[in-house]
Amino acid sequence: MRSVEEKIADSASEQGFILTGFAPMRALDERRDFFDRWIADGRPAEMTWLARQPERRVDPRVLDPRLRSVVSLAYPYTPPRPPDLDWRAELRGRIAAYALGPDYHDVVLRKARMVADGIAAVVPGAISRVYVDTGPVFEREWAAEARLGWFGRNTNLLNRYHGSYFFLAEILTDVEFAAVGEPYREHCGTCRRCLDLCPTGALTDGYKLEPRLCISYLTIEHRGPLPREMRPHLGNWIFGCDVCQEVCPWNDDHARAAPVNDALMPSLADLMALDEDSFRRRFGRSAIRRTKRRGLLRNTAVVLGNSGNPDAIAILANTLASEPEALVRAHAAWALGELGGEAARRALEAARTRETDQTVAAEIAMALEHAAA
Repeated sequence: MRSVEEKIADSASEQGFILTGFAPMRALDERRDFFDRWIADGRPAEMTWLARQPERRVDPRVLDPRLRSVVSLAYPYTPPRPPDLDWRAELRGRIAAYALGPDYHDVVLRKARMVADGIAAVVPGAISRVYVDTGPVFEREWAAEARLGWFGRNTNLLNRYHGSYFFLAEILTDVEFAAVGEPYREHCGTCRRCLDLCPTGALTDGYKLEPRLCISYLTIEHRGPLPREMRPHLGNWIFGCDVCQEVCPWNDDHARAAPVNDALMPSLADLMALDEDSFRRRFGRSAIRRTKRRGLLRNTAVVLGNSGNPDAIAILANTLASEPEALVRAHAAWALGELGGEAARRALEAARTRETDQTVAAEIAMALEHAAA
Protein backbone atom coordinates (compact mmCIF):
# COMPACT_ATOMS: atom_id res chain seq x y z
CA MET A 1 0.00 0.00 0.00
CA ARG A 2 1.14 3.52 -0.73
CA SER A 3 2.01 5.69 2.24
CA VAL A 4 0.16 8.90 3.06
CA GLU A 5 3.22 10.84 1.87
CA GLU A 6 3.20 9.03 -1.48
CA LYS A 7 -0.48 9.76 -1.98
CA ILE A 8 0.07 13.45 -1.25
CA ALA A 9 3.05 13.57 -3.59
CA ASP A 10 0.93 11.94 -6.32
CA SER A 11 -1.81 14.50 -5.75
CA ALA A 12 0.73 17.32 -5.96
CA SER A 13 2.16 15.91 -9.17
CA GLU A 14 -1.32 15.78 -10.70
CA GLN A 15 -1.64 19.52 -9.96
CA GLY A 16 1.65 20.23 -11.73
CA PHE A 17 4.01 20.52 -8.76
CA ILE A 18 7.49 19.21 -9.56
CA LEU A 19 8.74 18.86 -5.98
CA THR A 20 7.02 17.76 -2.79
CA GLY A 21 8.66 17.57 0.60
CA PHE A 22 7.71 17.16 4.23
CA ALA A 23 9.07 18.66 7.42
CA PRO A 24 8.03 18.38 11.06
CA MET A 25 6.88 21.66 12.55
CA ARG A 26 9.36 23.35 14.88
CA ALA A 27 10.54 26.79 15.90
CA LEU A 28 13.19 27.97 13.43
CA ASP A 29 15.24 29.48 16.22
CA GLU A 30 18.41 29.60 14.12
CA ARG A 31 16.72 32.19 11.88
CA ARG A 32 15.44 34.38 14.70
CA ASP A 33 18.60 36.45 15.30
CA PHE A 34 19.24 36.89 11.56
CA PHE A 35 15.67 38.03 10.97
CA ASP A 36 15.72 40.42 13.94
CA ARG A 37 18.97 42.00 12.68
CA TRP A 38 17.58 42.18 9.15
CA ILE A 39 14.57 44.10 10.41
CA ALA A 40 16.66 46.34 12.68
CA ASP A 41 18.96 47.22 9.77
CA GLY A 42 15.98 48.61 7.86
CA ARG A 43 16.27 46.08 5.05
CA PRO A 44 12.51 45.64 4.59
CA ALA A 45 12.43 49.32 3.51
CA GLU A 46 8.84 49.91 2.34
CA MET A 47 7.93 46.23 2.72
CA THR A 48 6.67 46.94 6.23
CA TRP A 49 4.54 43.79 6.37
CA LEU A 50 7.73 41.74 6.68
CA ALA A 51 8.27 43.12 10.17
CA ARG A 52 4.82 42.11 11.35
CA GLN A 53 4.22 38.99 13.43
CA PRO A 54 7.89 37.94 13.69
CA GLU A 55 7.09 35.19 16.18
CA ARG A 56 4.67 33.60 13.74
CA ARG A 57 7.36 33.55 11.05
CA VAL A 58 9.74 31.78 13.39
CA ASP A 59 7.13 29.35 14.68
CA PRO A 60 3.75 28.99 12.86
CA ARG A 61 2.34 27.22 15.90
CA VAL A 62 1.87 30.68 17.38
CA LEU A 63 -1.03 30.94 14.92
CA ASP A 64 -2.37 27.46 15.61
CA PRO A 65 -0.81 25.14 18.23
CA ARG A 66 -2.40 22.13 16.53
CA LEU A 67 -0.02 22.38 13.56
CA ARG A 68 2.47 19.51 13.36
CA SER A 69 4.03 19.56 9.88
CA VAL A 70 4.74 21.51 6.71
CA VAL A 71 4.19 20.14 3.22
CA SER A 72 6.38 22.18 0.87
CA LEU A 73 5.67 22.29 -2.86
CA ALA A 74 7.45 23.71 -5.91
CA TYR A 75 5.50 24.77 -8.98
CA PRO A 76 7.55 25.40 -12.15
CA TYR A 77 7.38 28.20 -14.64
CA THR A 78 9.06 28.31 -18.02
CA PRO A 79 11.53 31.18 -18.40
CA PRO A 80 11.37 32.13 -22.10
CA ARG A 81 14.17 33.97 -23.83
CA PRO A 82 13.65 37.59 -24.82
CA PRO A 83 13.80 38.35 -28.54
CA ASP A 84 17.23 39.09 -29.96
CA LEU A 85 16.94 42.81 -30.58
CA ASP A 86 18.49 46.12 -29.62
CA TRP A 87 16.15 47.36 -26.90
CA ARG A 88 17.56 50.88 -27.12
CA ALA A 89 16.90 51.19 -30.83
CA GLU A 90 13.42 49.63 -30.61
CA LEU A 91 12.52 51.16 -27.23
CA ARG A 92 11.53 47.93 -25.57
CA GLY A 93 11.44 47.27 -21.81
CA ARG A 94 11.98 44.01 -20.00
CA ILE A 95 9.87 42.16 -17.45
CA ALA A 96 10.81 39.21 -15.25
CA ALA A 97 9.74 35.87 -16.73
CA TYR A 98 7.57 34.86 -13.78
CA ALA A 99 5.25 37.80 -14.44
CA LEU A 100 4.11 36.50 -17.84
CA GLY A 101 0.57 35.20 -17.90
CA PRO A 102 -1.89 35.00 -14.99
CA ASP A 103 -0.75 36.03 -11.51
CA TYR A 104 1.10 33.10 -9.92
CA HIS A 105 -0.53 33.81 -6.55
CA ASP A 106 -3.92 32.89 -7.98
CA VAL A 107 -2.76 29.90 -10.03
CA VAL A 108 -0.47 28.23 -7.51
CA LEU A 109 -2.69 28.93 -4.51
CA ARG A 110 -5.62 27.25 -6.23
CA LYS A 111 -3.53 24.19 -7.02
CA ALA A 112 -2.01 24.02 -3.54
CA ARG A 113 -5.49 24.10 -2.04
CA MET A 114 -6.36 21.09 -4.17
CA VAL A 115 -3.40 19.28 -2.62
CA ALA A 116 -4.61 20.31 0.84
CA ASP A 117 -8.03 18.88 -0.02
CA GLY A 118 -6.21 15.68 -0.94
CA ILE A 119 -4.61 15.54 2.50
CA ALA A 120 -8.06 15.77 4.07
CA ALA A 121 -9.26 12.98 1.77
CA VAL A 122 -6.42 10.70 2.91
CA VAL A 123 -6.54 11.79 6.56
CA PRO A 124 -10.17 12.68 7.31
CA GLY A 125 -10.54 15.77 9.47
CA ALA A 126 -7.02 17.02 8.75
CA ILE A 127 -6.48 20.73 9.29
CA SER A 128 -4.55 22.65 6.65
CA ARG A 129 -3.51 26.26 6.04
CA VAL A 130 -2.17 27.10 2.58
CA TYR A 131 0.27 29.87 1.64
CA VAL A 132 1.78 31.05 -1.63
CA ASP A 133 3.66 34.21 -0.77
CA THR A 134 0.48 35.22 1.04
CA GLY A 135 1.35 35.28 4.74
CA PRO A 136 4.12 35.51 7.34
CA VAL A 137 5.81 32.21 6.49
CA PHE A 138 9.51 31.51 5.94
CA GLU A 139 8.99 29.89 2.56
CA ARG A 140 12.59 29.12 1.61
CA GLU A 141 13.40 27.86 5.10
CA TRP A 142 10.54 25.39 5.12
CA ALA A 143 11.38 24.28 1.60
CA ALA A 144 14.95 23.61 2.72
CA GLU A 145 13.66 21.79 5.80
CA ALA A 146 11.56 19.66 3.47
CA ARG A 147 14.66 18.78 1.39
CA LEU A 148 13.59 20.64 -1.76
CA GLY A 149 16.89 22.46 -2.21
CA TRP A 150 19.51 24.77 -0.75
CA PHE A 151 19.96 28.52 -0.40
CA GLY A 152 22.00 29.73 -3.36
CA ARG A 153 24.31 32.72 -3.34
CA ASN A 154 21.54 34.59 -5.17
CA THR A 155 19.41 33.89 -2.05
CA ASN A 156 16.93 31.83 -4.09
CA LEU A 157 16.19 28.23 -3.27
CA LEU A 158 18.07 26.05 -5.77
CA ASN A 159 17.46 22.47 -6.78
CA ARG A 160 19.99 20.41 -8.74
CA TYR A 161 17.41 19.24 -11.28
CA HIS A 162 15.10 22.24 -11.51
CA GLY A 163 17.35 25.22 -10.86
CA SER A 164 15.37 28.09 -9.33
CA TYR A 165 12.55 28.64 -11.80
CA PHE A 166 9.70 27.60 -9.54
CA PHE A 167 7.24 29.10 -7.06
CA LEU A 168 7.00 27.81 -3.50
CA ALA A 169 3.82 26.84 -1.71
CA GLU A 170 3.42 25.67 1.87
CA ILE A 171 0.68 23.63 3.47
CA LEU A 172 0.73 23.80 7.27
CA THR A 173 -1.14 20.85 8.68
CA ASP A 174 -1.90 18.97 11.91
CA VAL A 175 -0.91 15.68 10.26
CA GLU A 176 2.47 14.47 11.47
CA PHE A 177 5.14 13.98 8.82
CA ALA A 178 8.86 13.39 9.02
CA ALA A 179 11.43 14.76 6.59
CA VAL A 180 12.64 12.23 4.02
CA GLY A 181 16.38 11.92 3.40
CA GLU A 182 19.24 14.19 4.39
CA PRO A 183 19.22 18.00 4.13
CA TYR A 184 20.25 19.29 0.72
CA ARG A 185 23.90 20.26 0.86
CA GLU A 186 25.11 23.50 -0.72
CA HIS A 187 26.10 23.15 -4.39
CA CYS A 188 27.18 26.68 -5.34
CA GLY A 189 30.83 25.84 -4.76
CA THR A 190 33.12 28.70 -5.76
CA CYS A 191 30.72 30.15 -8.36
CA ARG A 192 30.13 33.90 -7.97
CA ARG A 193 28.28 34.69 -11.19
CA CYS A 194 25.20 36.08 -9.47
CA LEU A 195 27.24 38.32 -7.16
CA ASP A 196 29.56 39.59 -9.87
CA LEU A 197 26.87 40.21 -12.50
CA CYS A 198 24.13 41.75 -10.34
CA PRO A 199 23.57 45.16 -12.00
CA THR A 200 23.35 47.03 -8.69
CA GLY A 201 25.61 45.01 -6.37
CA ALA A 202 22.59 43.98 -4.30
CA LEU A 203 24.05 40.51 -3.67
CA THR A 204 27.04 40.20 -1.35
CA ASP A 205 29.15 37.48 0.20
CA GLY A 206 27.50 35.55 2.97
CA TYR A 207 24.37 34.74 0.94
CA LYS A 208 22.94 38.19 1.57
CA LEU A 209 20.66 40.44 -0.46
CA GLU A 210 20.24 44.16 0.12
CA PRO A 211 16.63 44.75 -0.99
CA ARG A 212 17.10 48.51 -1.23
CA LEU A 213 19.57 47.93 -4.07
CA CYS A 214 17.61 45.16 -5.77
CA ILE A 215 15.98 46.00 -9.11
CA SER A 216 13.05 43.74 -8.29
CA TYR A 217 12.40 45.67 -5.09
CA LEU A 218 12.88 49.05 -6.72
CA THR A 219 10.59 48.37 -9.69
CA ILE A 220 7.85 46.56 -7.76
CA GLU A 221 7.75 47.27 -4.02
CA HIS A 222 9.23 50.77 -3.85
CA ARG A 223 6.31 53.15 -4.23
CA GLY A 224 7.79 56.63 -4.34
CA PRO A 225 10.47 58.30 -6.46
CA LEU A 226 13.29 55.95 -7.39
CA PRO A 227 16.64 57.00 -5.88
CA ARG A 228 18.37 59.10 -8.51
CA GLU A 229 21.62 57.19 -8.22
CA MET A 230 19.82 53.89 -8.89
CA ARG A 231 17.89 54.94 -12.01
CA PRO A 232 20.68 54.33 -14.55
CA HIS A 233 21.24 50.84 -13.12
CA LEU A 234 17.73 49.72 -14.09
CA GLY A 235 18.86 49.32 -17.69
CA ASN A 236 15.64 48.30 -19.42
CA TRP A 237 14.01 46.45 -16.50
CA ILE A 238 10.48 47.78 -15.97
CA PHE A 239 9.19 44.98 -13.72
CA GLY A 240 11.46 42.75 -11.68
CA CYS A 241 14.84 41.36 -12.71
CA ASP A 242 16.03 37.89 -13.73
CA VAL A 243 19.79 38.45 -13.94
CA CYS A 244 20.77 36.42 -10.87
CA GLN A 245 18.74 33.48 -12.16
CA GLU A 246 19.79 33.77 -15.80
CA VAL A 247 23.48 33.62 -14.93
CA CYS A 248 23.13 30.70 -12.49
CA PRO A 249 24.70 27.48 -13.86
CA TRP A 250 21.93 25.42 -12.30
CA ASN A 251 19.52 27.14 -14.70
CA ASP A 252 21.62 26.46 -17.81
CA ASP A 253 19.33 23.63 -18.96
CA HIS A 254 16.36 25.99 -18.84
CA ALA A 255 18.24 28.58 -20.88
CA ARG A 256 19.08 26.07 -23.61
CA ALA A 257 15.49 24.86 -23.90
CA ALA A 258 13.79 28.22 -23.56
CA PRO A 259 11.54 29.43 -26.38
CA VAL A 260 11.55 33.07 -27.44
CA ASN A 261 8.68 35.22 -26.20
CA ASP A 262 8.21 38.79 -27.42
CA ALA A 263 5.99 39.54 -24.42
CA LEU A 264 9.09 39.71 -22.24
CA MET A 265 10.01 42.99 -23.96
CA PRO A 266 6.94 45.20 -24.39
CA SER A 267 6.96 48.48 -26.27
CA LEU A 268 7.81 51.38 -23.98
CA ALA A 269 5.71 53.74 -26.13
CA ASP A 270 2.68 51.48 -25.72
CA LEU A 271 3.15 51.34 -21.96
CA MET A 272 3.41 55.10 -21.61
CA ALA A 273 0.12 55.43 -23.47
CA LEU A 274 -1.81 53.31 -20.93
CA ASP A 275 -4.54 55.03 -18.94
CA GLU A 276 -6.03 53.42 -15.81
CA ASP A 277 -8.65 51.45 -17.72
CA SER A 278 -6.25 50.10 -20.33
CA PHE A 279 -3.73 49.24 -17.59
CA ARG A 280 -6.37 47.17 -15.79
CA ARG A 281 -7.44 45.47 -19.00
CA ARG A 282 -3.87 44.56 -19.91
CA PHE A 283 -2.46 43.66 -16.50
CA GLY A 284 -5.46 43.14 -14.23
CA ARG A 285 -4.87 39.38 -13.94
CA SER A 286 -1.09 39.64 -14.00
CA ALA A 287 1.48 40.00 -11.23
CA ILE A 288 2.38 43.31 -12.91
CA ARG A 289 -0.75 44.86 -11.43
CA ARG A 290 1.16 45.04 -8.13
CA THR A 291 3.15 48.04 -9.35
CA LYS A 292 -0.07 49.91 -10.17
CA ARG A 293 -0.13 52.05 -13.28
CA ARG A 294 1.90 54.88 -11.80
CA GLY A 295 4.67 52.52 -10.70
CA LEU A 296 4.93 50.83 -14.07
CA LEU A 297 4.97 54.15 -15.95
CA ARG A 298 7.53 55.55 -13.50
CA ASN A 299 9.80 52.60 -14.34
CA THR A 300 9.07 52.95 -18.05
CA ALA A 301 10.04 56.63 -18.01
CA VAL A 302 13.37 55.75 -16.40
CA VAL A 303 14.07 53.08 -19.00
CA LEU A 304 13.30 55.57 -21.79
CA GLY A 305 15.88 57.85 -20.21
CA ASN A 306 18.36 54.99 -20.09
CA SER A 307 17.87 54.21 -23.78
CA GLY A 308 19.96 57.06 -25.14
CA ASN A 309 17.54 57.07 -28.08
CA PRO A 310 16.32 60.54 -29.18
CA ASP A 311 13.09 58.91 -30.40
CA ALA A 312 12.15 58.65 -26.72
CA ILE A 313 12.04 62.44 -26.33
CA ALA A 314 8.63 62.90 -27.99
CA ILE A 315 7.12 60.16 -25.79
CA LEU A 316 8.53 61.72 -22.62
CA ALA A 317 7.58 65.26 -23.66
CA ASN A 318 3.98 64.17 -24.13
CA THR A 319 4.06 62.45 -20.73
CA LEU A 320 5.44 65.56 -19.05
CA ALA A 321 2.71 67.65 -20.67
CA SER A 322 -0.34 65.45 -20.11
CA GLU A 323 0.31 62.77 -17.46
CA PRO A 324 -1.93 63.22 -14.37
CA GLU A 325 0.42 61.40 -11.96
CA ALA A 326 3.14 63.64 -10.54
CA LEU A 327 5.33 60.60 -9.84
CA VAL A 328 5.38 59.73 -13.54
CA ARG A 329 5.96 63.32 -14.66
CA ALA A 330 8.91 63.61 -12.30
CA HIS A 331 10.65 60.60 -13.79
CA ALA A 332 9.82 61.73 -17.32
CA ALA A 333 11.59 64.99 -16.52
CA TRP A 334 14.65 63.11 -15.26
CA ALA A 335 14.65 60.97 -18.40
CA LEU A 336 14.55 64.04 -20.67
CA GLY A 337 17.52 65.46 -18.80
CA GLU A 338 19.42 62.22 -19.37
CA LEU A 339 18.69 62.26 -23.08
CA GLY A 340 19.53 65.92 -23.49
CA GLY A 341 19.46 67.84 -26.75
CA GLU A 342 17.46 70.82 -27.93
CA ALA A 343 14.11 69.00 -28.16
CA ALA A 344 14.44 67.69 -24.61
CA ARG A 345 15.34 71.14 -23.26
CA ARG A 346 12.35 72.72 -25.03
CA ALA A 347 10.01 70.16 -23.47
CA LEU A 348 11.49 70.78 -20.03
CA GLU A 349 11.31 74.57 -20.39
CA ALA A 350 7.67 74.38 -21.46
CA ALA A 351 6.85 72.11 -18.52
CA ARG A 352 8.60 74.42 -16.07
CA THR A 353 6.18 77.26 -16.87
CA ARG A 354 3.09 75.22 -16.02
CA GLU A 355 4.19 72.68 -13.39
CA THR A 356 2.59 73.17 -9.97
CA ASP A 357 3.91 70.13 -8.13
CA GLN A 358 7.09 71.01 -6.22
CA THR A 359 8.67 67.59 -6.56
CA VAL A 360 8.19 67.60 -10.32
CA ALA A 361 9.38 71.19 -10.58
CA ALA A 362 12.57 70.22 -8.74
CA GLU A 363 13.14 67.30 -11.13
CA ILE A 364 12.62 69.65 -14.11
CA ALA A 365 15.15 72.12 -12.73
CA MET A 366 17.74 69.39 -12.16
CA ALA A 367 17.06 67.89 -15.58
CA LEU A 368 17.60 71.26 -17.28
CA GLU A 369 20.84 71.72 -15.41
CA HIS A 370 21.99 68.21 -16.36
CA ALA A 371 20.95 68.63 -20.00
CA ALA A 372 22.94 71.85 -20.23
CA ALA A 373 26.09 70.32 -18.75
